[in-house]
Amino acid sequence: MALIKTLRCVHGTREMVDLVYWRSLTRTGVVFTGLVVGLASMFQLSAVTVVSHLFLGLMCVTFSLRLYYKLLELMHWNPGLRPFESQLEEDGSLTDEDTVVVVESVVLRIAFALTEVKRLVFVDSVVDSIKFVLFLYLLTYVGEATTGLTLVIAGVISAFSVPLFYRKQQVRC
Repeated sequence: MALIKTLRCVHGTREMVDLVYWRSLTRTGVVFTGLVVGLASMFQLSAVTVVSHLFLGLMCVTFSLRLYYKLLELMHWNPGLRPFESQLEEDGSLTDEDTVVVVESVVLRIAFALTEVKRLVFVDSVVDSIKFVLFLYLLTYVGEATTGLTLVIAGVISAFSVPLFYRKQQVRC
């Protein structure tokens, strides 16, 4: 179920809009800070190293809490409660319907992208293909000046900053 909730957020649902428009300051702050710090750390370390360090840090916290609860249980101050029982009991498997919805969505997006690229490359519309060539030519200059990671970080910062800036400017006018 958590996977489906995550996939629905990625597809631009209300939760994603609430996140980008800073409607919940603490939640947005945590997500934004985590994204920027995680992406910036990839300048120094590989993605594999960053992910493994994040999970090692998480495991340090979960092991400590589990040992603490076990110690409380041995001292008879805890009636055998486990700290992560709700996460362990949550069913994360996909139902057949959810799997079909996710696969259909992915296949439709890939098919649309391939159809559009084919249309542009094989010059179905001269004007659109010229725009595409100019876009690709400009991207060569962007690629020389920056790395892909820099563009991703700039995109994340823009995605969280522009809507907030726009809303604040509307209030002033």
